[in-house]
Amino acid sequence: MTGRRPTERADAARNRRAILDATAALLAEHGAAGVTMERVAAAAGVGKGTIFHRFGSRSGLLYELVAEGAIALMAAVTEGPPPLGPGAPAADRLLAFFDAITRLFTDDVELIAAYQAMPPHPRSAEFHAFWAEHIASLLREARPDIDAEAVGALLLSAVGGEAGQRMARAGEAERLRAAVRELVGSVLRAG
Repeated sequence: MTGRRPTERADAARNRRAILDATAALLAEHGAAGVTMERVAAAAGVGKGTIFHRFGSRSGLLYELVAEGAIALMAAVTEGPPPLGPGAPAADRLLAFFDAITRLFTDDVELIAAYQAMPPHPRSAEFHAFWAEHIASLLREARPDIDAEAVGALLLSAVGGEAGQRMARAGEAERLRAAVRELVGSVLRAG
C-alpha cells in the first residue's frame, strides 16, 4: 500500500466543488444562519443526501471549507516562496504570515464565525498547534528576549477575536490588516 488516497471520481469531485462553492456563496450572502443543508443542496444542484454522505453534517461541511484554506496556508508556510515560505528573515516571514492569516480570516469571516461556534473538529487542534508553533518559532528567532508562545498567542487572538470579526463584517478588512501588521511590527521593533 502506497499511502495515497484513492482517486476521486470526476462526478464526485464536481459535486464536492459545487457543494463547497454553494456553501461559501450562501455564507457570504446570508451569514452562518443562512446555511442549511436544503439551501446548499438547491444551490449546488445536488440532493441533500449527497451532502450528508460526503460531509456527514453541517459542521462537517463548514469544517471542510475551513480546512481548505488552512491546508493551503500550511503548504505556503512550509513549501511556498519567501517571505511566507522558507528563505526569508524571521521578521519578514512573521509579517507575511499575519498578512496571509488575516486575509484568510477577513475573506471568510462568516465561515470562521460559524466554525468557532461549532464543536471542535478532530483536526482543529492540529491546525491551531501548527499556527502556534510557526508563530512562536519565528518570534523566538526574531525576538529571543520575549515569551514567544504567550506573545504569539496574543497576536493571533487579535486576528480572530471579536474586534477582528466586527471590523471584517463592517467592511474594514484593510484597516484590520493594517492594524495587525502594525501590532506585529511593534513587537518586532521593540527588540
